[in-house]
Amino acid sequence: MLTSLLPPQVTAVDTFHDSAGTHDGGARLLFPEEEALVAAAVAKRRHEFTTVRHCARTALASFGLPPAPVLPGPRGAPRWPDGMVGSLTHCAGYRAAAVARDTTVAALGIDAEPAEPLRDEGVLKLVTLADERTALRALAAHRPGVPWDRLLFSAKESVYKAWSPLTGRWLGFHDARVTLRPDGTFTADLLVPGTTRAGTTLTGFDGRWQVRDGLAVTAVTVPPEHGARTA
Repeated sequence: MLTSLLPPQVTAVDTFHDSAGTHDGGARLLFPEEEALVAAAVAKRRHEFTTVRHCARTALASFGLPPAPVLPGPRGAPRWPDGMVGSLTHCAGYRAAAVARDTTVAALGIDAEPAEPLRDEGVLKLVTLADERTALRALAAHRPGVPWDRLLFSAKESVYKAWSPLTGRWLGFHDARVTLRPDGTFTADLLVPGTTRAGTTLTGFDGRWQVRDGLAVTAVTVPPEHGARTA
């Protein structure tokens, strides 16, 4: 699902099936530190937590890294081994991880959602700006079979996952204006101050989207020079 949305320097691993908690040989899929985080969780939460970390370790192994815990850091974002960046996502029936070396990618954001309309007008207003809703209506008239509102929500989730490790700050749904395009791309213009590095200020992100196999999937890749677009 994700390969076509990400550059070749990023490794993505995904699955439509949950891991049961052990490899066929009996080796545990979770480290003790990870087990402690879901010790009291219901089975559904344990399964998605376990599987998405198995995806992450499989992706990290492609860079020659040994298995290690993937633990949450500030604001819940996963902490990656030194020299690596990455992102996780899971929704009903789907788990995925994407990782890259921080010399080739500054930050990553991936998100997957059911390919269904949001339906609740209150939720739509909560996660979108007025001009975004106007654009959604135009897109729906042009291509009515695409869940544009769900894609917009997913794009904002991917943007936040890329923004958070770069800035260490919260980004609200109304703090970035997302423009979806029918060609499978989108842009996100920041409406709050970005972070500045080497004399350039992050002003927005570029991303890609796809709707397939009952999923709406989005991805943002921030290049090493700091931001997808800078001023």
